[in-house]
Amino acid sequence: MRRCRLGPAALLALLGGVLAGAGGGGRALPQLSDDVPFRVNWPGTDFSLPTTGVLYKEDNYIIMTTVDKEKYKCILPLIANGDEEEEKDYKGPSPGELLEPLFKQSSCSYRIESYWTYEVCHGKYIRQYHEEKETGQKINIQEYYLGNMLIKSPLSDPDQDEKENLKEIPTKNIEGQMTPYYPVGMGNGTPCTLRQNLPRSSTVMYICHPEAKHEILSVAEVTTCEYEVVILTPLLCSHPKYRFRASPVNDIFCQSLPGSPLKPHNLEQLEQQQEMLKMPFRRVKEEEIHSTKEEKFSSIHKPVAVGSQQLLTVGTTHISKLTDDQLIKEFLSGSYCFHGGVGWWKYEFCYGKYVHQYHEDKESGKTSVVVGTWSKEEHIEWAKKNVARAYHLREDGMQTVRVVSHFYGNGDVCDLTDKPRQVTVKLKCKESDSPHAVTVYMLEPHSCQYILGVESPVICKILDTADENGLLSVPN
Repeated sequence: MRRCRLGPAALLALLGGVLAGAGGGGRALPQLSDDVPFRVNWPGTDFSLPTTGVLYKEDNYIIMTTVDKEKYKCILPLIANGDEEEEKDYKGPSPGELLEPLFKQSSCSYRIESYWTYEVCHGKYIRQYHEEKETGQKINIQEYYLGNMLIKSPLSDPDQDEKENLKEIPTKNIEGQMTPYYPVGMGNGTPCTLRQNLPRSSTVMYICHPEAKHEILSVAEVTTCEYEVVILTPLLCSHPKYRFRASPVNDIFCQSLPGSPLKPHNLEQLEQQQEMLKMPFRRVKEEEIHSTKEEKFSSIHKPVAVGSQQLLTVGTTHISKLTDDQLIKEFLSGSYCFHGGVGWWKYEFCYGKYVHQYHEDKESGKTSVVVGTWSKEEHIEWAKKNVARAYHLREDGMQTVRVVSHFYGNGDVCDLTDKPRQVTVKLKCKESDSPHAVTVYMLEPHSCQYILGVESPVICKILDTADENGLLSVPN
């Protein structure tokens, strides 16, 4: 059975079809929403409909005719099932009433990350803090309130739940599934210097999970000093509109009719093109290298964790295929810069020049923060007290440089420390099937003191040129 997953609107656009009713059984296309994920299957003629899970009926189908006159009988799931009827007939407690015990118990949830700890005291406040022991066992606490409740009880307004019942339930994409949530707004947090001292604010999203214990799934800064906090709780699960659904994907089975291929010809071609785009991620034969045009590849971002430290942002991009000599010269001269990062902030690293953190917005333009600037003299002073280059012993007994570290200071003044930001850039050799891939990630082990990791096969070619201070040069 061959499959592809997409929304129903995308399915219709892909097949480019004209709908026609089949004699005695065809149905008009039901109203479908792209919030509900679908998976299109091409099972062939020897196929039996599933008897468990989503309900199917043999007569609930449409005939799809592609632009190439290929015909398919597509059997649709019965989306309007018992769950929807249960939602209409539900007369139980509102979501606010279901959550009320959590707010009355004065309970708090915690999430511990590498530097910050997040505390959500339900119905009261959200706090972000870091504790540090100083000399003499004195504990220094650095804290910010991301939101406070503006009213005594967030669930005391009976009209609020009535309004919630009348409007559409909001959803959030959680691990690929559009998941309903109950929002609670919290404002009046610690003033934010990056936004003219406006108070920080948060939206707490309560999501049903039958096995949860009110834990914090995630904390995200969606815009500067505005946060989204996702809480998993079993209290909402008795409400049908918020219920946990273990299998969010609905299958559509499209069987080819006589004279048509198993799968539409245009779709086969599209999949072949997608496979060609994946070529940089596998080892390419010598003859394929010469036939491949010079091109740029789009960014691919994936959050990861390194050791016990939480990565703030990470991104792998594929830089343009200049010759290695060209690329190395331009990189070491600072004219070719590496970019990385996901989410709100992105990062720009120009060797021997600076590290910038920036955000681009269509309305407000580009916001940029200088994380660190290069000074050869300051770096050499730093290198006298720190490890500027680290070695790796290969299997053949040869010693090679594994990573070099450079210090960039004199960044923009940090509002948390009243000191300039600074960053240690770690350049690391990383072998890859894609010779021009580069991964950039940012850590913040201490407030406004960063580590920028830059890993690439390109760096492997220059690390052994590092001197005792870790300074690089163009290889001979």
